[in-house]
Amino acid sequence: MHHLFHFERRKQPVASRGVFSKRLLRNGLWSMVIIAVSLGIGMAGYMGFEYMGAVDAFVNAAMILSGMGPLTPLFTTGGKIFAGLYAIVSGLLLFAVAGLILAPIYHRILHRFHVQDGNDPEPAVPTRKTRP
Repeated sequence: MHHLFHFERRKQPVASRGVFSKRLLRNGLWSMVIIAVSLGIGMAGYMGFEYMGAVDAFVNAAMILSGMGPLTPLFTTGGKIFAGLYAIVSGLLLFAVAGLILAPIYHRILHRFHVQDGNDPEPAVPTRKTRP
């Protein structure tokens, strides 16, 4: 996970297109893994709590994971609690995965602006003023 956000530093040149493409691919693959694991957890929850078949569990988990909501009515208390918690986690996961996918793009844009600027300001050193 350390390599997902390991980008070039301020004074280093902008990464080549090949390095940038590898970053996008790597983050995209990690995002797909996270989504697949989350979908599997959702399917297992629906199959265990609501006794749904694999296809119904898949469609309900996919709909909640995408932010749409379940298709099949829920009948058990455990299933309702699971669906509520899964929806909350899925909502947060949507933003996390979007950030993971977009991180290399945002970094490249901001890094280009910094490189084009050309000046690296010195950090401000606080000075203590004395009274005369």
